[in-house]
Amino acid sequence: MRRAFALVCAVLAGAVLGGCGTLRSFESGGAEPWVRTSGVMPVSDAESLLMYFSYLKRLPAAELAREHDTARQAFTRSRSDFSRVRLALALSLPNTGFHDESRALDLLEPVAKNRNAALYDLAILLSAYLQEQRRREASAQGLQRKLDALKSLEKTLIERDRGATPRK
Repeated sequence: MRRAFALVCAVLAGAVLGGCGTLRSFESGGAEPWVRTSGVMPVSDAESLLMYFSYLKRLPAAELAREHDTARQAFTRSRSDFSRVRLALALSLPNTGFHDESRALDLLEPVAKNRNAALYDLAILLSAYLQEQRRREASAQGLQRKLDALKSLEKTLIERDRGATPRK
């Protein structure tokens, strides 16, 4: 009987301790909105942040702006890797008033440099995405400048041809 009781206690203690590793302690003291709406409990900070990004993509503009402010305030309170990557995800969203690739990259840099950080892989992935996005935007701007120069040259040639041909 004592052995059975000890075995049950050991199993329960293992389950409780195992659960502590699986269920993260959320910074706001409860399940975040992206967890509540998904109905799935994340098993890691990285999974929680991926759920957060999915949640952000579905928000209307007004709620998205509020969520950006919430992420910014969370980072101000706790400069943890989690809040840092969370804010970087919000800042990385295109077509928003608060989109800021440079700031997002700055936020990710300490996590991406620390190979021992729990969110290292996610930070590296997001940094690579933002750097590639930046490279493509620069390339698109260069192509636009070339196109504008060709249009200007074409316009000049057309005007010159009109001036050279006699009018009737």
